[in-house]
Amino acid sequence: MKPRILFILLMTVLYNVAGGQTFSWGIASPGDMGFSSEKFNALKDTLAVYKTTSILVIRNDRIVLEWYAPGWDENRKHYTASLAKALVGGMSLLLALDDGRMNVDDPVCRYIPEWKNDPQKSKITIRHLATHSSGIEDSEVSEKDRAGAEAKGIVIKDKHMDIPGWKGNFWRQDPDPFTMSRDFAPVMFTPGTSYQYSNPGMALMAYAVTASYNETPYKDIRTLLRERIFQPIGLKDDDWQIGYGKTFSVGDLELVANWGGGSFTPRAVASIGRLMLNKGNWNGKQLIASEWVERVTAYAGTPLPPRGEKLPSPACGLAWYNNFDGIWPRAPRDLFLGSGAGNQTLIVIPSMNIIVVRNGENMYDPEKGEGHFYGVVNHLVNMLMDAYVEPPYPESELIGDVKFAPVSSIIRKASGSDNWPITWGDDDNQYTAYGDGWGFEPKVEKKLSLGLVKIIGDPGNFQGINIRSETGEHTGDGQRGKKASGMLMVKGILYMWLRNVNKNGEESQLAWSSDYGKTWEYCDWKFTEGFGCPTFLNFGKNYQGARDKYVYIYSFDEKSAYKPSDRMVMARVKRNKITDRDAYEFFRSVDGNGKPVWTGEITERSAVFKHPAMCYRSGITYNQGLKRYLWCQIHPDSKHSQGSRFEGGFGIYEAPEPWGPWKTVYYTKDWDVGPGETSSFPAKWMSKDGRTCHLLFSGDDSFSVRKVEFVVH
Repeated sequence: MKPRILFILLMTVLYNVAGGQTFSWGIASPGDMGFSSEKFNALKDTLAVYKTTSILVIRNDRIVLEWYAPGWDENRKHYTASLAKALVGGMSLLLALDDGRMNVDDPVCRYIPEWKNDPQKSKITIRHLATHSSGIEDSEVSEKDRAGAEAKGIVIKDKHMDIPGWKGNFWRQDPDPFTMSRDFAPVMFTPGTSYQYSNPGMALMAYAVTASYNETPYKDIRTLLRERIFQPIGLKDDDWQIGYGKTFSVGDLELVANWGGGSFTPRAVASIGRLMLNKGNWNGKQLIASEWVERVTAYAGTPLPPRGEKLPSPACGLAWYNNFDGIWPRAPRDLFLGSGAGNQTLIVIPSMNIIVVRNGENMYDPEKGEGHFYGVVNHLVNMLMDAYVEPPYPESELIGDVKFAPVSSIIRKASGSDNWPITWGDDDNQYTAYGDGWGFEPKVEKKLSLGLVKIIGDPGNFQGINIRSETGEHTGDGQRGKKASGMLMVKGILYMWLRNVNKNGEESQLAWSSDYGKTWEYCDWKFTEGFGCPTFLNFGKNYQGARDKYVYIYSFDEKSAYKPSDRMVMARVKRNKITDRDAYEFFRSVDGNGKPVWTGEITERSAVFKHPAMCYRSGITYNQGLKRYLWCQIHPDSKHSQGSRFEGGFGIYEAPEPWGPWKTVYYTKDWDVGPGETSSFPAKWMSKDGRTCHLLFSGDDSFSVRKVEFVVH
């Protein structure tokens, strides 16, 4: 026995004897955990309609919602279906990796010697098995299987037990599913080149994990999980059952199913979710190395599953799924989950400290083209995120209240045009840009994706003059047209950030004009990662009153201008080198003295502001009177078909420095009018004491101005 295994066994025994497993969930109301009680009830009612038998929502170790359909309760186990792939397959693989029994990219033939001389199977790795990219055919019945059976006069009534050949033998366990998977399941494509969901592939992962523990006390993964995971986190044997309650002897191995065949109480599933949320730590004891927990739940880099409007399939980690690329746009990117037939689902959201367990029947309709995750997204995750109404930062200690002028007083001009990033020029006029519209009256003759405007006058009496520019104007609707996301004048030079540069909603580019927007030049470089919708920090007239010699740029951390992120990022560049890409530095952290730490590598950028799944388009200005940076951030979610221009929410945040610390001035998920796609407080339209400002926003697809009074403590 290896010394590491002996040490782990000893520590496990001591831990259990010492009562390390003692833990109980707290109870909290939705309001105490940042949720709207009304919306939480709507979530519960919707899930009940979709034949949910149990729903458990936990935040900060407190149960916020626990509901059971008649006949179900917290002590009754529910079948897992393929949720077992995470709870059993994923957890046993995690232990094997943490124990050094195997590596992610080991060839599986190291553990299944029968494959060593097979030209295809010898190429399969542990990563391939854990991500459904091995090419091993699934054991589910296909249309080809049905046609072949009908030709032979065989009627397939039961989708598993009546399948002829090796697939039926897999489900009938004749002689056992592992031998069927190892010796009879064909490889359909070169391993690692495509995605194909595979129950036999997962079975062979259990085979490999078990073989890796040969000659140790852990003869099967049931024993491994019981002693290393389930008992240490306080699960009783009555709380769980795995592997169809069977163990299959194949050669010298004792094999337990990991692809299905489990049953757990909802709280038992939640406890496993808690261990993973806490990166392998249980009440101060590190049961699994945090690095490995992060690796198995992160995107594994293998081919993505088929996707579409009704097929919101998440990416694969190692036997877990995840939202790394925002396929579920209203959910945080760090969300990971396991899920099986009937939408038996465990969801973990580390950035929000949330665990969700749902059991029941399918929440999607295949006849409508809806895939497995359609209901999970639309009837659970989106409604959960909609119910969460807590601001991302504490209330401002400086600004006690925000008083918006009546809706009837809002001034709207340039109807049919949106965006409106703005800056204060050296000629005392303001310069701005619109998107997908025709500008101010008299409107331009054709719709522009980017048009330019000069604003003359005060907030109560202003006019907009369209600036015609052959080099500055662009066309193309939506993502196909370049649009302005930031405007700034420094030393008489007008700078503009453009988004949608690749004509697919991605990448940003800098342009500048020396003649007030009539002609433009463009940098020969672009931001191709992060900074997909950059905006400038604005100070006073012609950048007067700036804190230092730098210009600051902010964006939500996405290369796309249309996909929200979990965080905002920031860059800076010296005023005299704005067009020089090599001069840019990126915010990395704040040191112990509150000073920013910068890096020249964009890949080392970090969050200057965090708001899971809610970081989107914004505008930021320094308020000289209040000596605060005011950051307006639009929420990406909206119930209106045309988005936040007509309905939605936004937040206003303040900080004494461009990098924080941030406090919430105002926050709503449902403003009394549409907040637009962007908003900001133009510096020119701020009172000397900073208490009276005017919010410029693109609500109602217009240049909209609303007076705002800040009540200062």
